[in-house]
Amino acid sequence: MSRIFTINMSRLELLSPEGLRIDGRRANELRKLTAKTGVLSQADGSAYIEQGNTKCLAAVYGPREVRHKMNMLHDRAIINVEFNMAPFSTAERKKRSKNDKQVSKSVLGIITFEPVIKTTLYPRSQIDIYLQILQHDGGDLQACINAATLALIDAGLPMIDYVCACTAGSIDKEPIVDLNHVEESSDSPELTVAILPKTGKVNLLQMESRLHVDNFESVANLASEGCENIYQILDQVIRDRTKGLLKQMKQ
Repeated sequence: MSRIFTINMSRLELLSPEGLRIDGRRANELRKLTAKTGVLSQADGSAYIEQGNTKCLAAVYGPREVRHKMNMLHDRAIINVEFNMAPFSTAERKKRSKNDKQVSKSVLGIITFEPVIKTTLYPRSQIDIYLQILQHDGGDLQACINAATLALIDAGLPMIDYVCACTAGSIDKEPIVDLNHVEESSDSPELTVAILPKTGKVNLLQMESRLHVDNFESVANLASEGCENIYQILDQVIRDRTKGLLKQMKQ
């Protein structure tokens, strides 16, 4: 009896009878998202994103000469991605290896940029994307993808579209968007979706937990709506940055 009571209490904490989540959001509400570009002077492109309490820094270098000639492609550029989670980003004080499940998941997600960047314009070169999670509070993969998008645009690399990502899950069959760390740590299923906003094409669909097929469509649709809302924010960041650069040029 005590075991059942504990599970019910946990569920009530995640989603109240009034429909409020543990951080006060409604099921379809995103966390506050702020972003800026051009934060690193030495990088060709850079961006910083705060999505809730998750903080991510992205830096792009290239196109530049290929380090290892054996990896060179004569018809297009190669893309290298390096993900790192700062030791102080979580409450866990343990060294993370490159085989860490979360690290592997994020690296695989960022590789979705390969078909989006026009790599054929830069044969025999490489483009490096460095991603650093400074603070972890859920949604690392989506934060990395969104930050990398801004950094690539800041670097002036031609892309066919933005890549915008968002997570969604389900609590007691109620779809929720943009999961935080507490919600990710529960038994709730989690789905990460990345789309190309102009066409609505899905560029990434990743789920490691189980989700009943009857609930999949509603969760996926909510994640896609979250991606569209995030696109509006990222696009405004780029427009504001461009206006600022134009003012500097005129002065």
